[in-house]
Amino acid sequence: MKGGGFFVCEHFQSLMTEPVVKETKAQRAERLKLELNPWEGLPQIRQFARDGFASIPPEWLNTYFRWWGAYTQGDGAGVTGGKGGEGKAVPFFMLRIRIPNGILHAHQLRTIATITEKYAQGVADITVRQNIQLHWITIESLPDILERLWKVGLNTLGACGDVVRNVTGCPLAGVDAEEICDASPLVQQTAQFFAGNNDFYNLPRKFKICVTGCRVWCAYPEINDIGLTAVERTLNGQSEVGFTLRVAGGLSTEPHLAVPLDAFVKWNQVIPVMKGVAEIFRDTLTLRESRDRARLKYLFLKQGWTAEQFLKELEGRIKFKLDPAVDSAPPDDVFRDHVGVQKQKQEGYFYVGASVLRGRLTPEQMHSAADLAQRYGSGELRTTVMQNLLIVNVPQANTELLVKELDAIGLKVAGSPFWRGAIACSGSEFCKLALTETKSYARWLVQELDDRFPGFDQHLKLHVTGCPNSCGQHWIADIGIEGKKIKVDGKMQDAYYFCVGGALGLHQTIARPVGYRCLATEVPGAISRLLQQYLGERTANDNLRQFFARHSDTELREYLAGAAATAEPRDPSPGRTPHGLEG
Repeated sequence: MKGGGFFVCEHFQSLMTEPVVKETKAQRAERLKLELNPWEGLPQIRQFARDGFASIPPEWLNTYFRWWGAYTQGDGAGVTGGKGGEGKAVPFFMLRIRIPNGILHAHQLRTIATITEKYAQGVADITVRQNIQLHWITIESLPDILERLWKVGLNTLGACGDVVRNVTGCPLAGVDAEEICDASPLVQQTAQFFAGNNDFYNLPRKFKICVTGCRVWCAYPEINDIGLTAVERTLNGQSEVGFTLRVAGGLSTEPHLAVPLDAFVKWNQVIPVMKGVAEIFRDTLTLRESRDRARLKYLFLKQGWTAEQFLKELEGRIKFKLDPAVDSAPPDDVFRDHVGVQKQKQEGYFYVGASVLRGRLTPEQMHSAADLAQRYGSGELRTTVMQNLLIVNVPQANTELLVKELDAIGLKVAGSPFWRGAIACSGSEFCKLALTETKSYARWLVQELDDRFPGFDQHLKLHVTGCPNSCGQHWIADIGIEGKKIKVDGKMQDAYYFCVGGALGLHQTIARPVGYRCLATEVPGAISRLLQQYLGERTANDNLRQFFARHSDTELREYLAGAAATAEPRDPSPGRTPHGLEG
């Protein structure tokens, strides 16, 4: 492990020694983190594997395993099958493989495919943070899985837990014909700096970083704790590439778009600046008092911090002044999925982007994709935050054959807008905190909409999330549906609540809860009514964002319901906020 002497807050240490009648969630989490750095617990993991699942103590099952990318898996009933805001667990793990910038090589994807085949019952999902998540992992198999991953340069370290999560970036880094710079080396340096660094193993909660050199901000810097976006400036007659800096973005139950700071971050300042922001997060005692408010965004949402105050604190940490920000233009109404066949900056080469419906991949698809990447390209693939898979460095002569072979294995290069825009979280199939099943449901919903709207020509981000915690990122979708339960004939049924009009970039806004919910089986009909209204009134160059913006919540609710409808309030989260399940 890197680093030495992790930060320990004396105030919190004394708090832990004072007698308490009953520990809060935050107190328990902080006590456990002070008692053990989970990254030093590999010998215990190997011992658990020898002794079996029954030997694992609760603090490992509920806390420490997360630092190794592992969560206990739910029993399929979600949160409603348990108590205290969490469903029942089965003796299996969800395991997240960290993939910085989404950059994968064919041999690495084959290794993941083999592990999925051998240990994960054939279930792998691309997440909204460019990771690949496996399911059905036993404790007995975990050491072998970790060893297999390490041998090919992959890791699960820091993919979950109160740490810096997988660092995201533009999946076209280095090949995008329009990019300002290839920022992937900075992503890799950042990942190497924080993962396993003992100075940053004990953060108040999860911490997310995005660094991108692209012009369309496809990795969503607006919803990260740190979002760095490349920008060019001319100083003393010399052109220079640096980064704009945003902080404190995040979704969950209280969405907050990242705050831009008046700073131009030079290339060699990036790591010190990120370290400084992470230290502010780590050392702010008030963020350790409640698990539900232990994110950087709450400095702005609840504690009254301003951008100026944050910048002053940051510069005090890093011991140098940052240059003032330069003008940068956020991308305007760009659909950021990178699906299709597009030219690269390298003459004669293309990338081919395939939609992976709801992010789910089979071992056969992964083996085939790895083979195709080597046969038709350079053997390099990329995962995206829209849960898709790209193959890069494809000579023009190979593109048509590659498209046909990807389509043949169910990875569509020319999918419909519904297919391309669908995002789904893990849902109650595996997550103990979800209210509804999402993965199979998203596939069914896309098929229904494809049948109802053949030839639909608008980009549509359709996000399905199984609970209010927004692991499916419904707050930034054109149409985001949030899992609920409705009692029908005395029985609880899956239902969804509608939020519409979310956007990032130039027109950034959080999706509006419009007060309409319905049974899951009725969602295709509701969306159909909404889209029919849009198609009936749209004019040239009119898009869905503009349609939602010009209609009131009452009107949109009426379109969804097909009649006047009383506003339904969003239910509060049914239990505790998850410790960072998303991506």
